[in-house]
Amino acid sequence: MFYLRFLCLFTVVLAGKLTAKEVPMDSPDKSVSVSCSIDHGQLIYTVTYKGKVILEKSPLGLETNEGDFTTNLQIVAVNTDKIEKEYKQDRIKTSHATYQANVLTLTVENTDKKRMSVVFQVSNNDIAFRYELPIWGERRSVVIEKEITGYRFPEHTTSFLSNMMTPMTGFARTAPSYESGYIADAPLTKAKSEYGFVFPALFSVGDHGWALLSETGVNSQYCASHLSEISENGVFHVAYPHMAQNNGFGSTAAALGLPGVTPWRTITVGSDLRPIVETTIPFDVVEPLYEASQEYKFGKSTWSWIVWQDQSMNWDDQVTFIDLASDMGYPYILVDALWDENIGYDRMKDLVDYAQSKNVDVLLWYNSNGASNDAPQGPRNKMNTSIARKKEMKWLQEIGVKGLKVDFFGGDKQETMRLYEDILSDANDYGLMVFFHGATLPRGWERMYPNYVGSEAVLASEMLIFSQHIRANEAFYATLHPFMRNTVGSMEFGGVLLNKYLTKENKDRNERLTTDAFQLATAVLFQNPIQPFALTPNNLTDVPAFEIDFMKKVPTTWDETKFITGYPGKHVVIARRHADQWYISGVNAEENAVKLTIDVSMMGREEVSLIMDKADGTTYQSNVKPNKKGEIEVNMQPQGGIVIF
Repeated sequence: MFYLRFLCLFTVVLAGKLTAKEVPMDSPDKSVSVSCSIDHGQLIYTVTYKGKVILEKSPLGLETNEGDFTTNLQIVAVNTDKIEKEYKQDRIKTSHATYQANVLTLTVENTDKKRMSVVFQVSNNDIAFRYELPIWGERRSVVIEKEITGYRFPEHTTSFLSNMMTPMTGFARTAPSYESGYIADAPLTKAKSEYGFVFPALFSVGDHGWALLSETGVNSQYCASHLSEISENGVFHVAYPHMAQNNGFGSTAAALGLPGVTPWRTITVGSDLRPIVETTIPFDVVEPLYEASQEYKFGKSTWSWIVWQDQSMNWDDQVTFIDLASDMGYPYILVDALWDENIGYDRMKDLVDYAQSKNVDVLLWYNSNGASNDAPQGPRNKMNTSIARKKEMKWLQEIGVKGLKVDFFGGDKQETMRLYEDILSDANDYGLMVFFHGATLPRGWERMYPNYVGSEAVLASEMLIFSQHIRANEAFYATLHPFMRNTVGSMEFGGVLLNKYLTKENKDRNERLTTDAFQLATAVLFQNPIQPFALTPNNLTDVPAFEIDFMKKVPTTWDETKFITGYPGKHVVIARRHADQWYISGVNAEENAVKLTIDVSMMGREEVSLIMDKADGTTYQSNVKPNKKGEIEVNMQPQGGIVIF
């Protein structure tokens, strides 16, 4: 499956303080450079890309209940290594990844003579770093109370950010659930938000390049983090969860057994946006935490709730959507909230049997519940304790359910990270896949947990049903997801809405403002190994046959991803390959049509299929012959899209 090689180059143990000298580390191709030093007793670092400054002097350090590692530090050892790694991975943007990085380990000592190391892994477009804490004498446990890790960008930088939601707000006090919109290309001085900003965060550093900040490797041993608002001296800091999350219960700190490590902080840099879209750093620096109990099957799903809503949680409507899945050749139906009351446990076995008679498997919704929110939908209190969870999962396995959608988490505290991991680990024991709604950003979880199949953690399709503002900004948000949310982790968006009006009756209200070509494009643009699409039975007859044919054939897993062109918030075109079939997909949020020349030579075909819009918004399909250079010209209409396959 993979190989891994470390090569130790040298270790320097320093007899005294190292306060002025910088300790550098370059990427293998010398394009990325990290430099660390001690400045007035504080450990700092800088980042350059191709000689241009991406991060100015930025702080490193931790405050713990066993000592302060933010001031009065000295570097006492420097170690350098190399790492080479190759691995196969399903459920992400590529099925085969290679990773080469140079490693710098700086060990610092505080005034109590306690030591801590900062480990940097520097690859050609990515930096990953974390803190490593040894055993301190008799101390074998520690609480990390605060992290001063910071990011100081040059003042001409602009930001693309999403607010951390106010704790205990929103539906049934379930926030934060990573469902805010974006600000785009804003000056750093505008990066103000009381509760900070979620990862990932994107920055344009003018002609110096681009940078994407995130974190990965968060499991039950740590809390999840986010970015603070920019400080008065121009620094974004890593911030831990707010105390008000989870109804004020649970610590905002992180407890570690020693020796212990923090999650990885990641920085992806490039002259253009290609490294941002194509990065695999969230998965390069983590490893599987357990073996898959079986081979899990991914694919498309129908989902009645998204358009037909709560009223569809009944036997007859679920049978209708099972039949729709069967007609589409989809392997799954997602049966959403309230099935426990409206269908019942006794009849669920019969529904699963009926679905399987149609070659469709069932995924079931659950409330994460416990004491952290007020969400009333059931099943409740089945996932929040080990005893109840294992009993429920045993029953699910017995009746043939294949996976779970677990909703309403609303926090990033360490105890919530434990709940995510416990659900995933227990589900694997019973052969169940899991995806999360109302949830935090996944942080390397596709590689860490073999039965994990995605998270919402985005302003997703349900908000198109509920909000005119979100419908009006659908294209704007869609052009940001490939550069931000979806580039660091699978995104269970639940889209491709082909109803003209987002209601069961398909009339009168909730008018969709994007074209059919736009909607079809998002089936490729948004990556998640299981995607419950928002198709409804009437679509089989009320949209052109070529659209349904495309939705029957489009895959949900990918072997390769390439950035073609675009700018966050304006338009985007990317290409994805499944086996030997390429799909090129794009959407346009600008006020005018965008004329593009797209290289399709990778398809290796004399003629390609093109789905595109006319100026009046009508979506059509045609066959196009590339020119001698392997290019075709397209016009992406406003609120429109393209798919080439």
